[in-house]
Amino acid sequence: MVKMTSAEAQNRFGQLLDTAQNEIVEITRHGRSAAFLVSPREMADLIELQRRRKQAIDEFKAWRKKARKSVKAGAELNDAEINRLVHELR
Repeated sequence: MVKMTSAEAQNRFGQLLDTAQNEIVEITRHGRSAAFLVSPREMADLIELQRRRKQAIDEFKAWRKKARKSVKAGAELNDAEINRLVHELR
């Protein structure tokens, strides 16, 4: 990753764009990260990862909701019913 100040980025914008095609460029202001410049390919990958992460979170929430319902339903079973269900699954 290339690191440059915001002043350098302004003065060498063309070079900055060329560099960003091959690697991520971190732009700093007052010694702290202010922005990152990435290629369209890298950005597409980041967007896809973000989409997958959101999908995984949504799937987990749906599973958790279903599991909570199952636990509540299981709490209403007595020992004999639980034993019968376990033997059926074997």
